[in-house]
Order: sequence, then C-alpha cells, then structure tokens
Amino acid sequence: MSLLRSRLAKGAATAATLALTVGLSACGAAGGEQSDGATRQFEADNGTVEIPENPERVVATGYAVPTLIEAGAPLVGISSWERGEPLMSDEDLTTYEELPRIAGETAAETNYDAIAEQDPDLIVIGVPKPIFGEIDAERLESIAPVVAIGPNVPSAWREVSRTQADAAGALEQFDQVKDEYDTRADELKQKYADVLPDLKLAHVGGYGEVENGNFQREFDGSWGTNIANDIGAQYYGEVAEKGKGSRAVSEYPSLEELPSAMQEADAITYTVDPDGSAPQPVGYVLDSNLWKNLPAVEDDMTFPVKYTEAATYGQAKQTLDALDETFAPLLKK
Repeated sequence: MSLLRSRLAKGAATAATLALTVGLSACGAAGGEQSDGATRQFEADNGTVEIPENPERVVATGYAVPTLIEAGAPLVGISSWERGEPLMSDEDLTTYEELPRIAGETAAETNYDAIAEQDPDLIVIGVPKPIFGEIDAERLESIAPVVAIGPNVPSAWREVSRTQADAAGALEQFDQVKDEYDTRADELKQKYADVLPDLKLAHVGGYGEVENGNFQREFDGSWGTNIANDIGAQYYGEVAEKGKGSRAVSEYPSLEELPSAMQEADAITYTVDPDGSAPQPVGYVLDSNLWKNLPAVEDDMTFPVKYTEAATYGQAKQTLDALDETFAPLLKK
C-alpha cells in the first residue's frame, strides 16, 4: 500500500505502530461497528446491511457523490463524477476536488486498495443494480459495510438521494435543501399554472447518437423532463417498447421520425449545456430541416433547458431557475 510505504520512511517503529492501528481499525469497520459499537439494520439494493448508526468515515461512488457532498456527510473518499461538476456550487466543487479519489467514472475503475487506505466505516455505492454487479462486493465488504443505493429511472434521484443521506447520517442538511427545492417548485407551479398544464410538450434529450442517425425523445420522468414535471409541465406520449432504466421513459427514433414524433407538440423543450450551447446530439436535431418545419418551431414555442442532469435537490434548484428563465415568455403570449 502506498500509504504504508510513505510511513516507512519515518522509521520502522512508527510503521509497525501504524500497521497495527490500521489493522485493528479495518477489522472494526469490516464488522460494521464504530468505537461505541452502535449499529442499525439498513435496507439497500444489496439487501439488509448492518451499518454504523453514526458513520464517521464514509466512502461514496456514483450518484452518492454529489448527494453526500451537498448533505455534508463525513466523506473520506469519492469516485469521480465529472458529469455533475458544472452543477456543483463553488463550495461543493471545492470539497469534491479536495477529497481523495478512490474510483473513476466506471465500476472497472474502482481502486479497492485506495478505498482500504481511507479506513472507512461505511461505503455507499450509488449506482444502478446492474452496475453494482460489476463491482467486487465481497472485497468491499471485507473493508467496511457496503450499501448499494442507485436509481432505476432518472426521476428516482429524489428517493435515492434521501436514502443515501440517511445511510450516511446526513439527513438534517439534506432535508433543509429539499425543503428549499419544494418551496421553489411550488412557487413556479403557481406562477405557470395558467399556461404550462395546458401545453402538449415534447423534449429532445442530450443522449441521442448522431453516428446512428437517431435522437433522444424524453417523456415524463426522464432526465430533461422530471424537474419540469414538478412545476406542472406534462410531456405527451410514452415509450413504444419500454426497456429498463432510462429506456422506460425515453426512446431513440431515427431523425426521419422527428415529424411523426413531435408533430402534435404545442411546445418543445430541449437539453442544452450549462453555457447554453446545444450538445452535439441536440444540435444534430436543431440543424435539420425536419426540425425547422415542426409546428412548435414555426410558432416559436421551443425552450432550451439547462441542468437537466441534476441529481440532487441543490442542483435541481438551478434547474428550476433555468426553467423559470426559459418559460418566462409564456406569460407574455
């Protein structure tokens, strides 16, 4: 272990003492106990797990990273979460950049030795169930109790994030931010009550595959729509052949199907990057003549939406502000 090697330079006696201390601490963590032995039974995607009642050293991966940073959990190591960096507050981004990395963006990039070096008493794996199967759970469980808590559909970030915060003993700050989100969402729902619910909406998402000639159409509960749903927006239709995860709430028609897919829409929203520019899969749609001939486009009823990948209440507050900004012209029509 690199940590142990660095300590050896300070003398054999110090290293021996450190090795003994870390070994004892790791045994305690693997047993799911803190120094006071207080534990509780916790329901997670991987079953009922005995975890510390008040964790003091938490490692987080995936969706748990932004949630537990925002909730002020006692984190000692995290995976990378590049997709969420543009949505983090300055304070949360600083915390994110300062915490040790114990994994990359994928399950294959999990560094088990780096996790062990952080001597955690709880490991929160924030990935969907299929991805959890790619992780060496047995090896992680030899280090500390492991709870897998990941979303099955995009809109599930609400329940998932609260469960993650609960496991890490960080509900107080979490609930405070959630209350702020709920208050803001209610304000906007009332503000747009006379216009949004009456619109037949469609959404162009950011995960289309240009190389395959398709685009992403998102329905209620998907990445680009679920927060808009909270303020009264309704996206018509549903996935023709529902799959698992996000494919239960979005589909990938060919660009040639754009007219039939969105001909009935009174208004169309579409995903844009935090700087307002269209990502390549969206630009592919916006640059086509098929797009320009859609009734909603001809009626100037198209609305870009920033921060569609929000997966925490704090980040979703930014999405609400972006929705308010983009929908404001509706109040003047």
